[in-house]
Amino acid sequence: MARNKHPEETVNLILDTAFRLFLQNGYERTSIQDIVDNLGGLSKGAIYHHFKSKEDILAAVTDRMTRESNQMLLDIRDRADLTGQEKLKLIFKTALDRPVQDQLFMIAPEFSRNPQMLYAVLRETIDDAAPHYIQPIIEQGIADGSIKTDCPAELAELIMLAANIWMNPLMFNSTVEQSRRKFMLFRQMTRGFGLDILDDSLMDRLSDLAQLYQDHK
Repeated sequence: MARNKHPEETVNLILDTAFRLFLQNGYERTSIQDIVDNLGGLSKGAIYHHFKSKEDILAAVTDRMTRESNQMLLDIRDRADLTGQEKLKLIFKTALDRPVQDQLFMIAPEFSRNPQMLYAVLRETIDDAAPHYIQPIIEQGIADGSIKTDCPAELAELIMLAANIWMNPLMFNSTVEQSRRKFMLFRQMTRGFGLDILDDSLMDRLSDLAQLYQDHK
């Protein structure tokens, strides 16, 4: 077999095709063979040369979708004109309002059927999101007096586990009403820590995303 001289083009074709099919049919109803059938002559071997599984393809699609918006979150973390608490509020709003969020909910898998993917989200939350996005903001808030805690690392993990896992409609197939009740309790919890970072507009946005997931699962 001739060596592929343009592997990046092949990867982009696979990701473009998979993304389109995930949006059109849903992740669970799209098979590797469906992706192959829409690659314009590329073989299944071409996929497996670059990706081990459909789960790996979804991870790559998601990474590509969120790369730019993740930089927006890092920019908020590093701003010098906001207090720590103001940054937390803005980073939650930006994360929920970013344009790709609707598409992420539309292509999301059923995590109850994909425990390895659920574990990957859990590890990413603990190993990346909490220490790299939230903990530095909390530490700044401690320094500027807007956040009071003796456990910045643990508070960062608690906030992100609640937001990314427990409150996330994707994880437990939550209805709109269940998502709203979880949001209300999460808001009570954060206010108990002295953090007024969540408002009704965010609850409405979460409800819209929960409905979007229910409509496309």
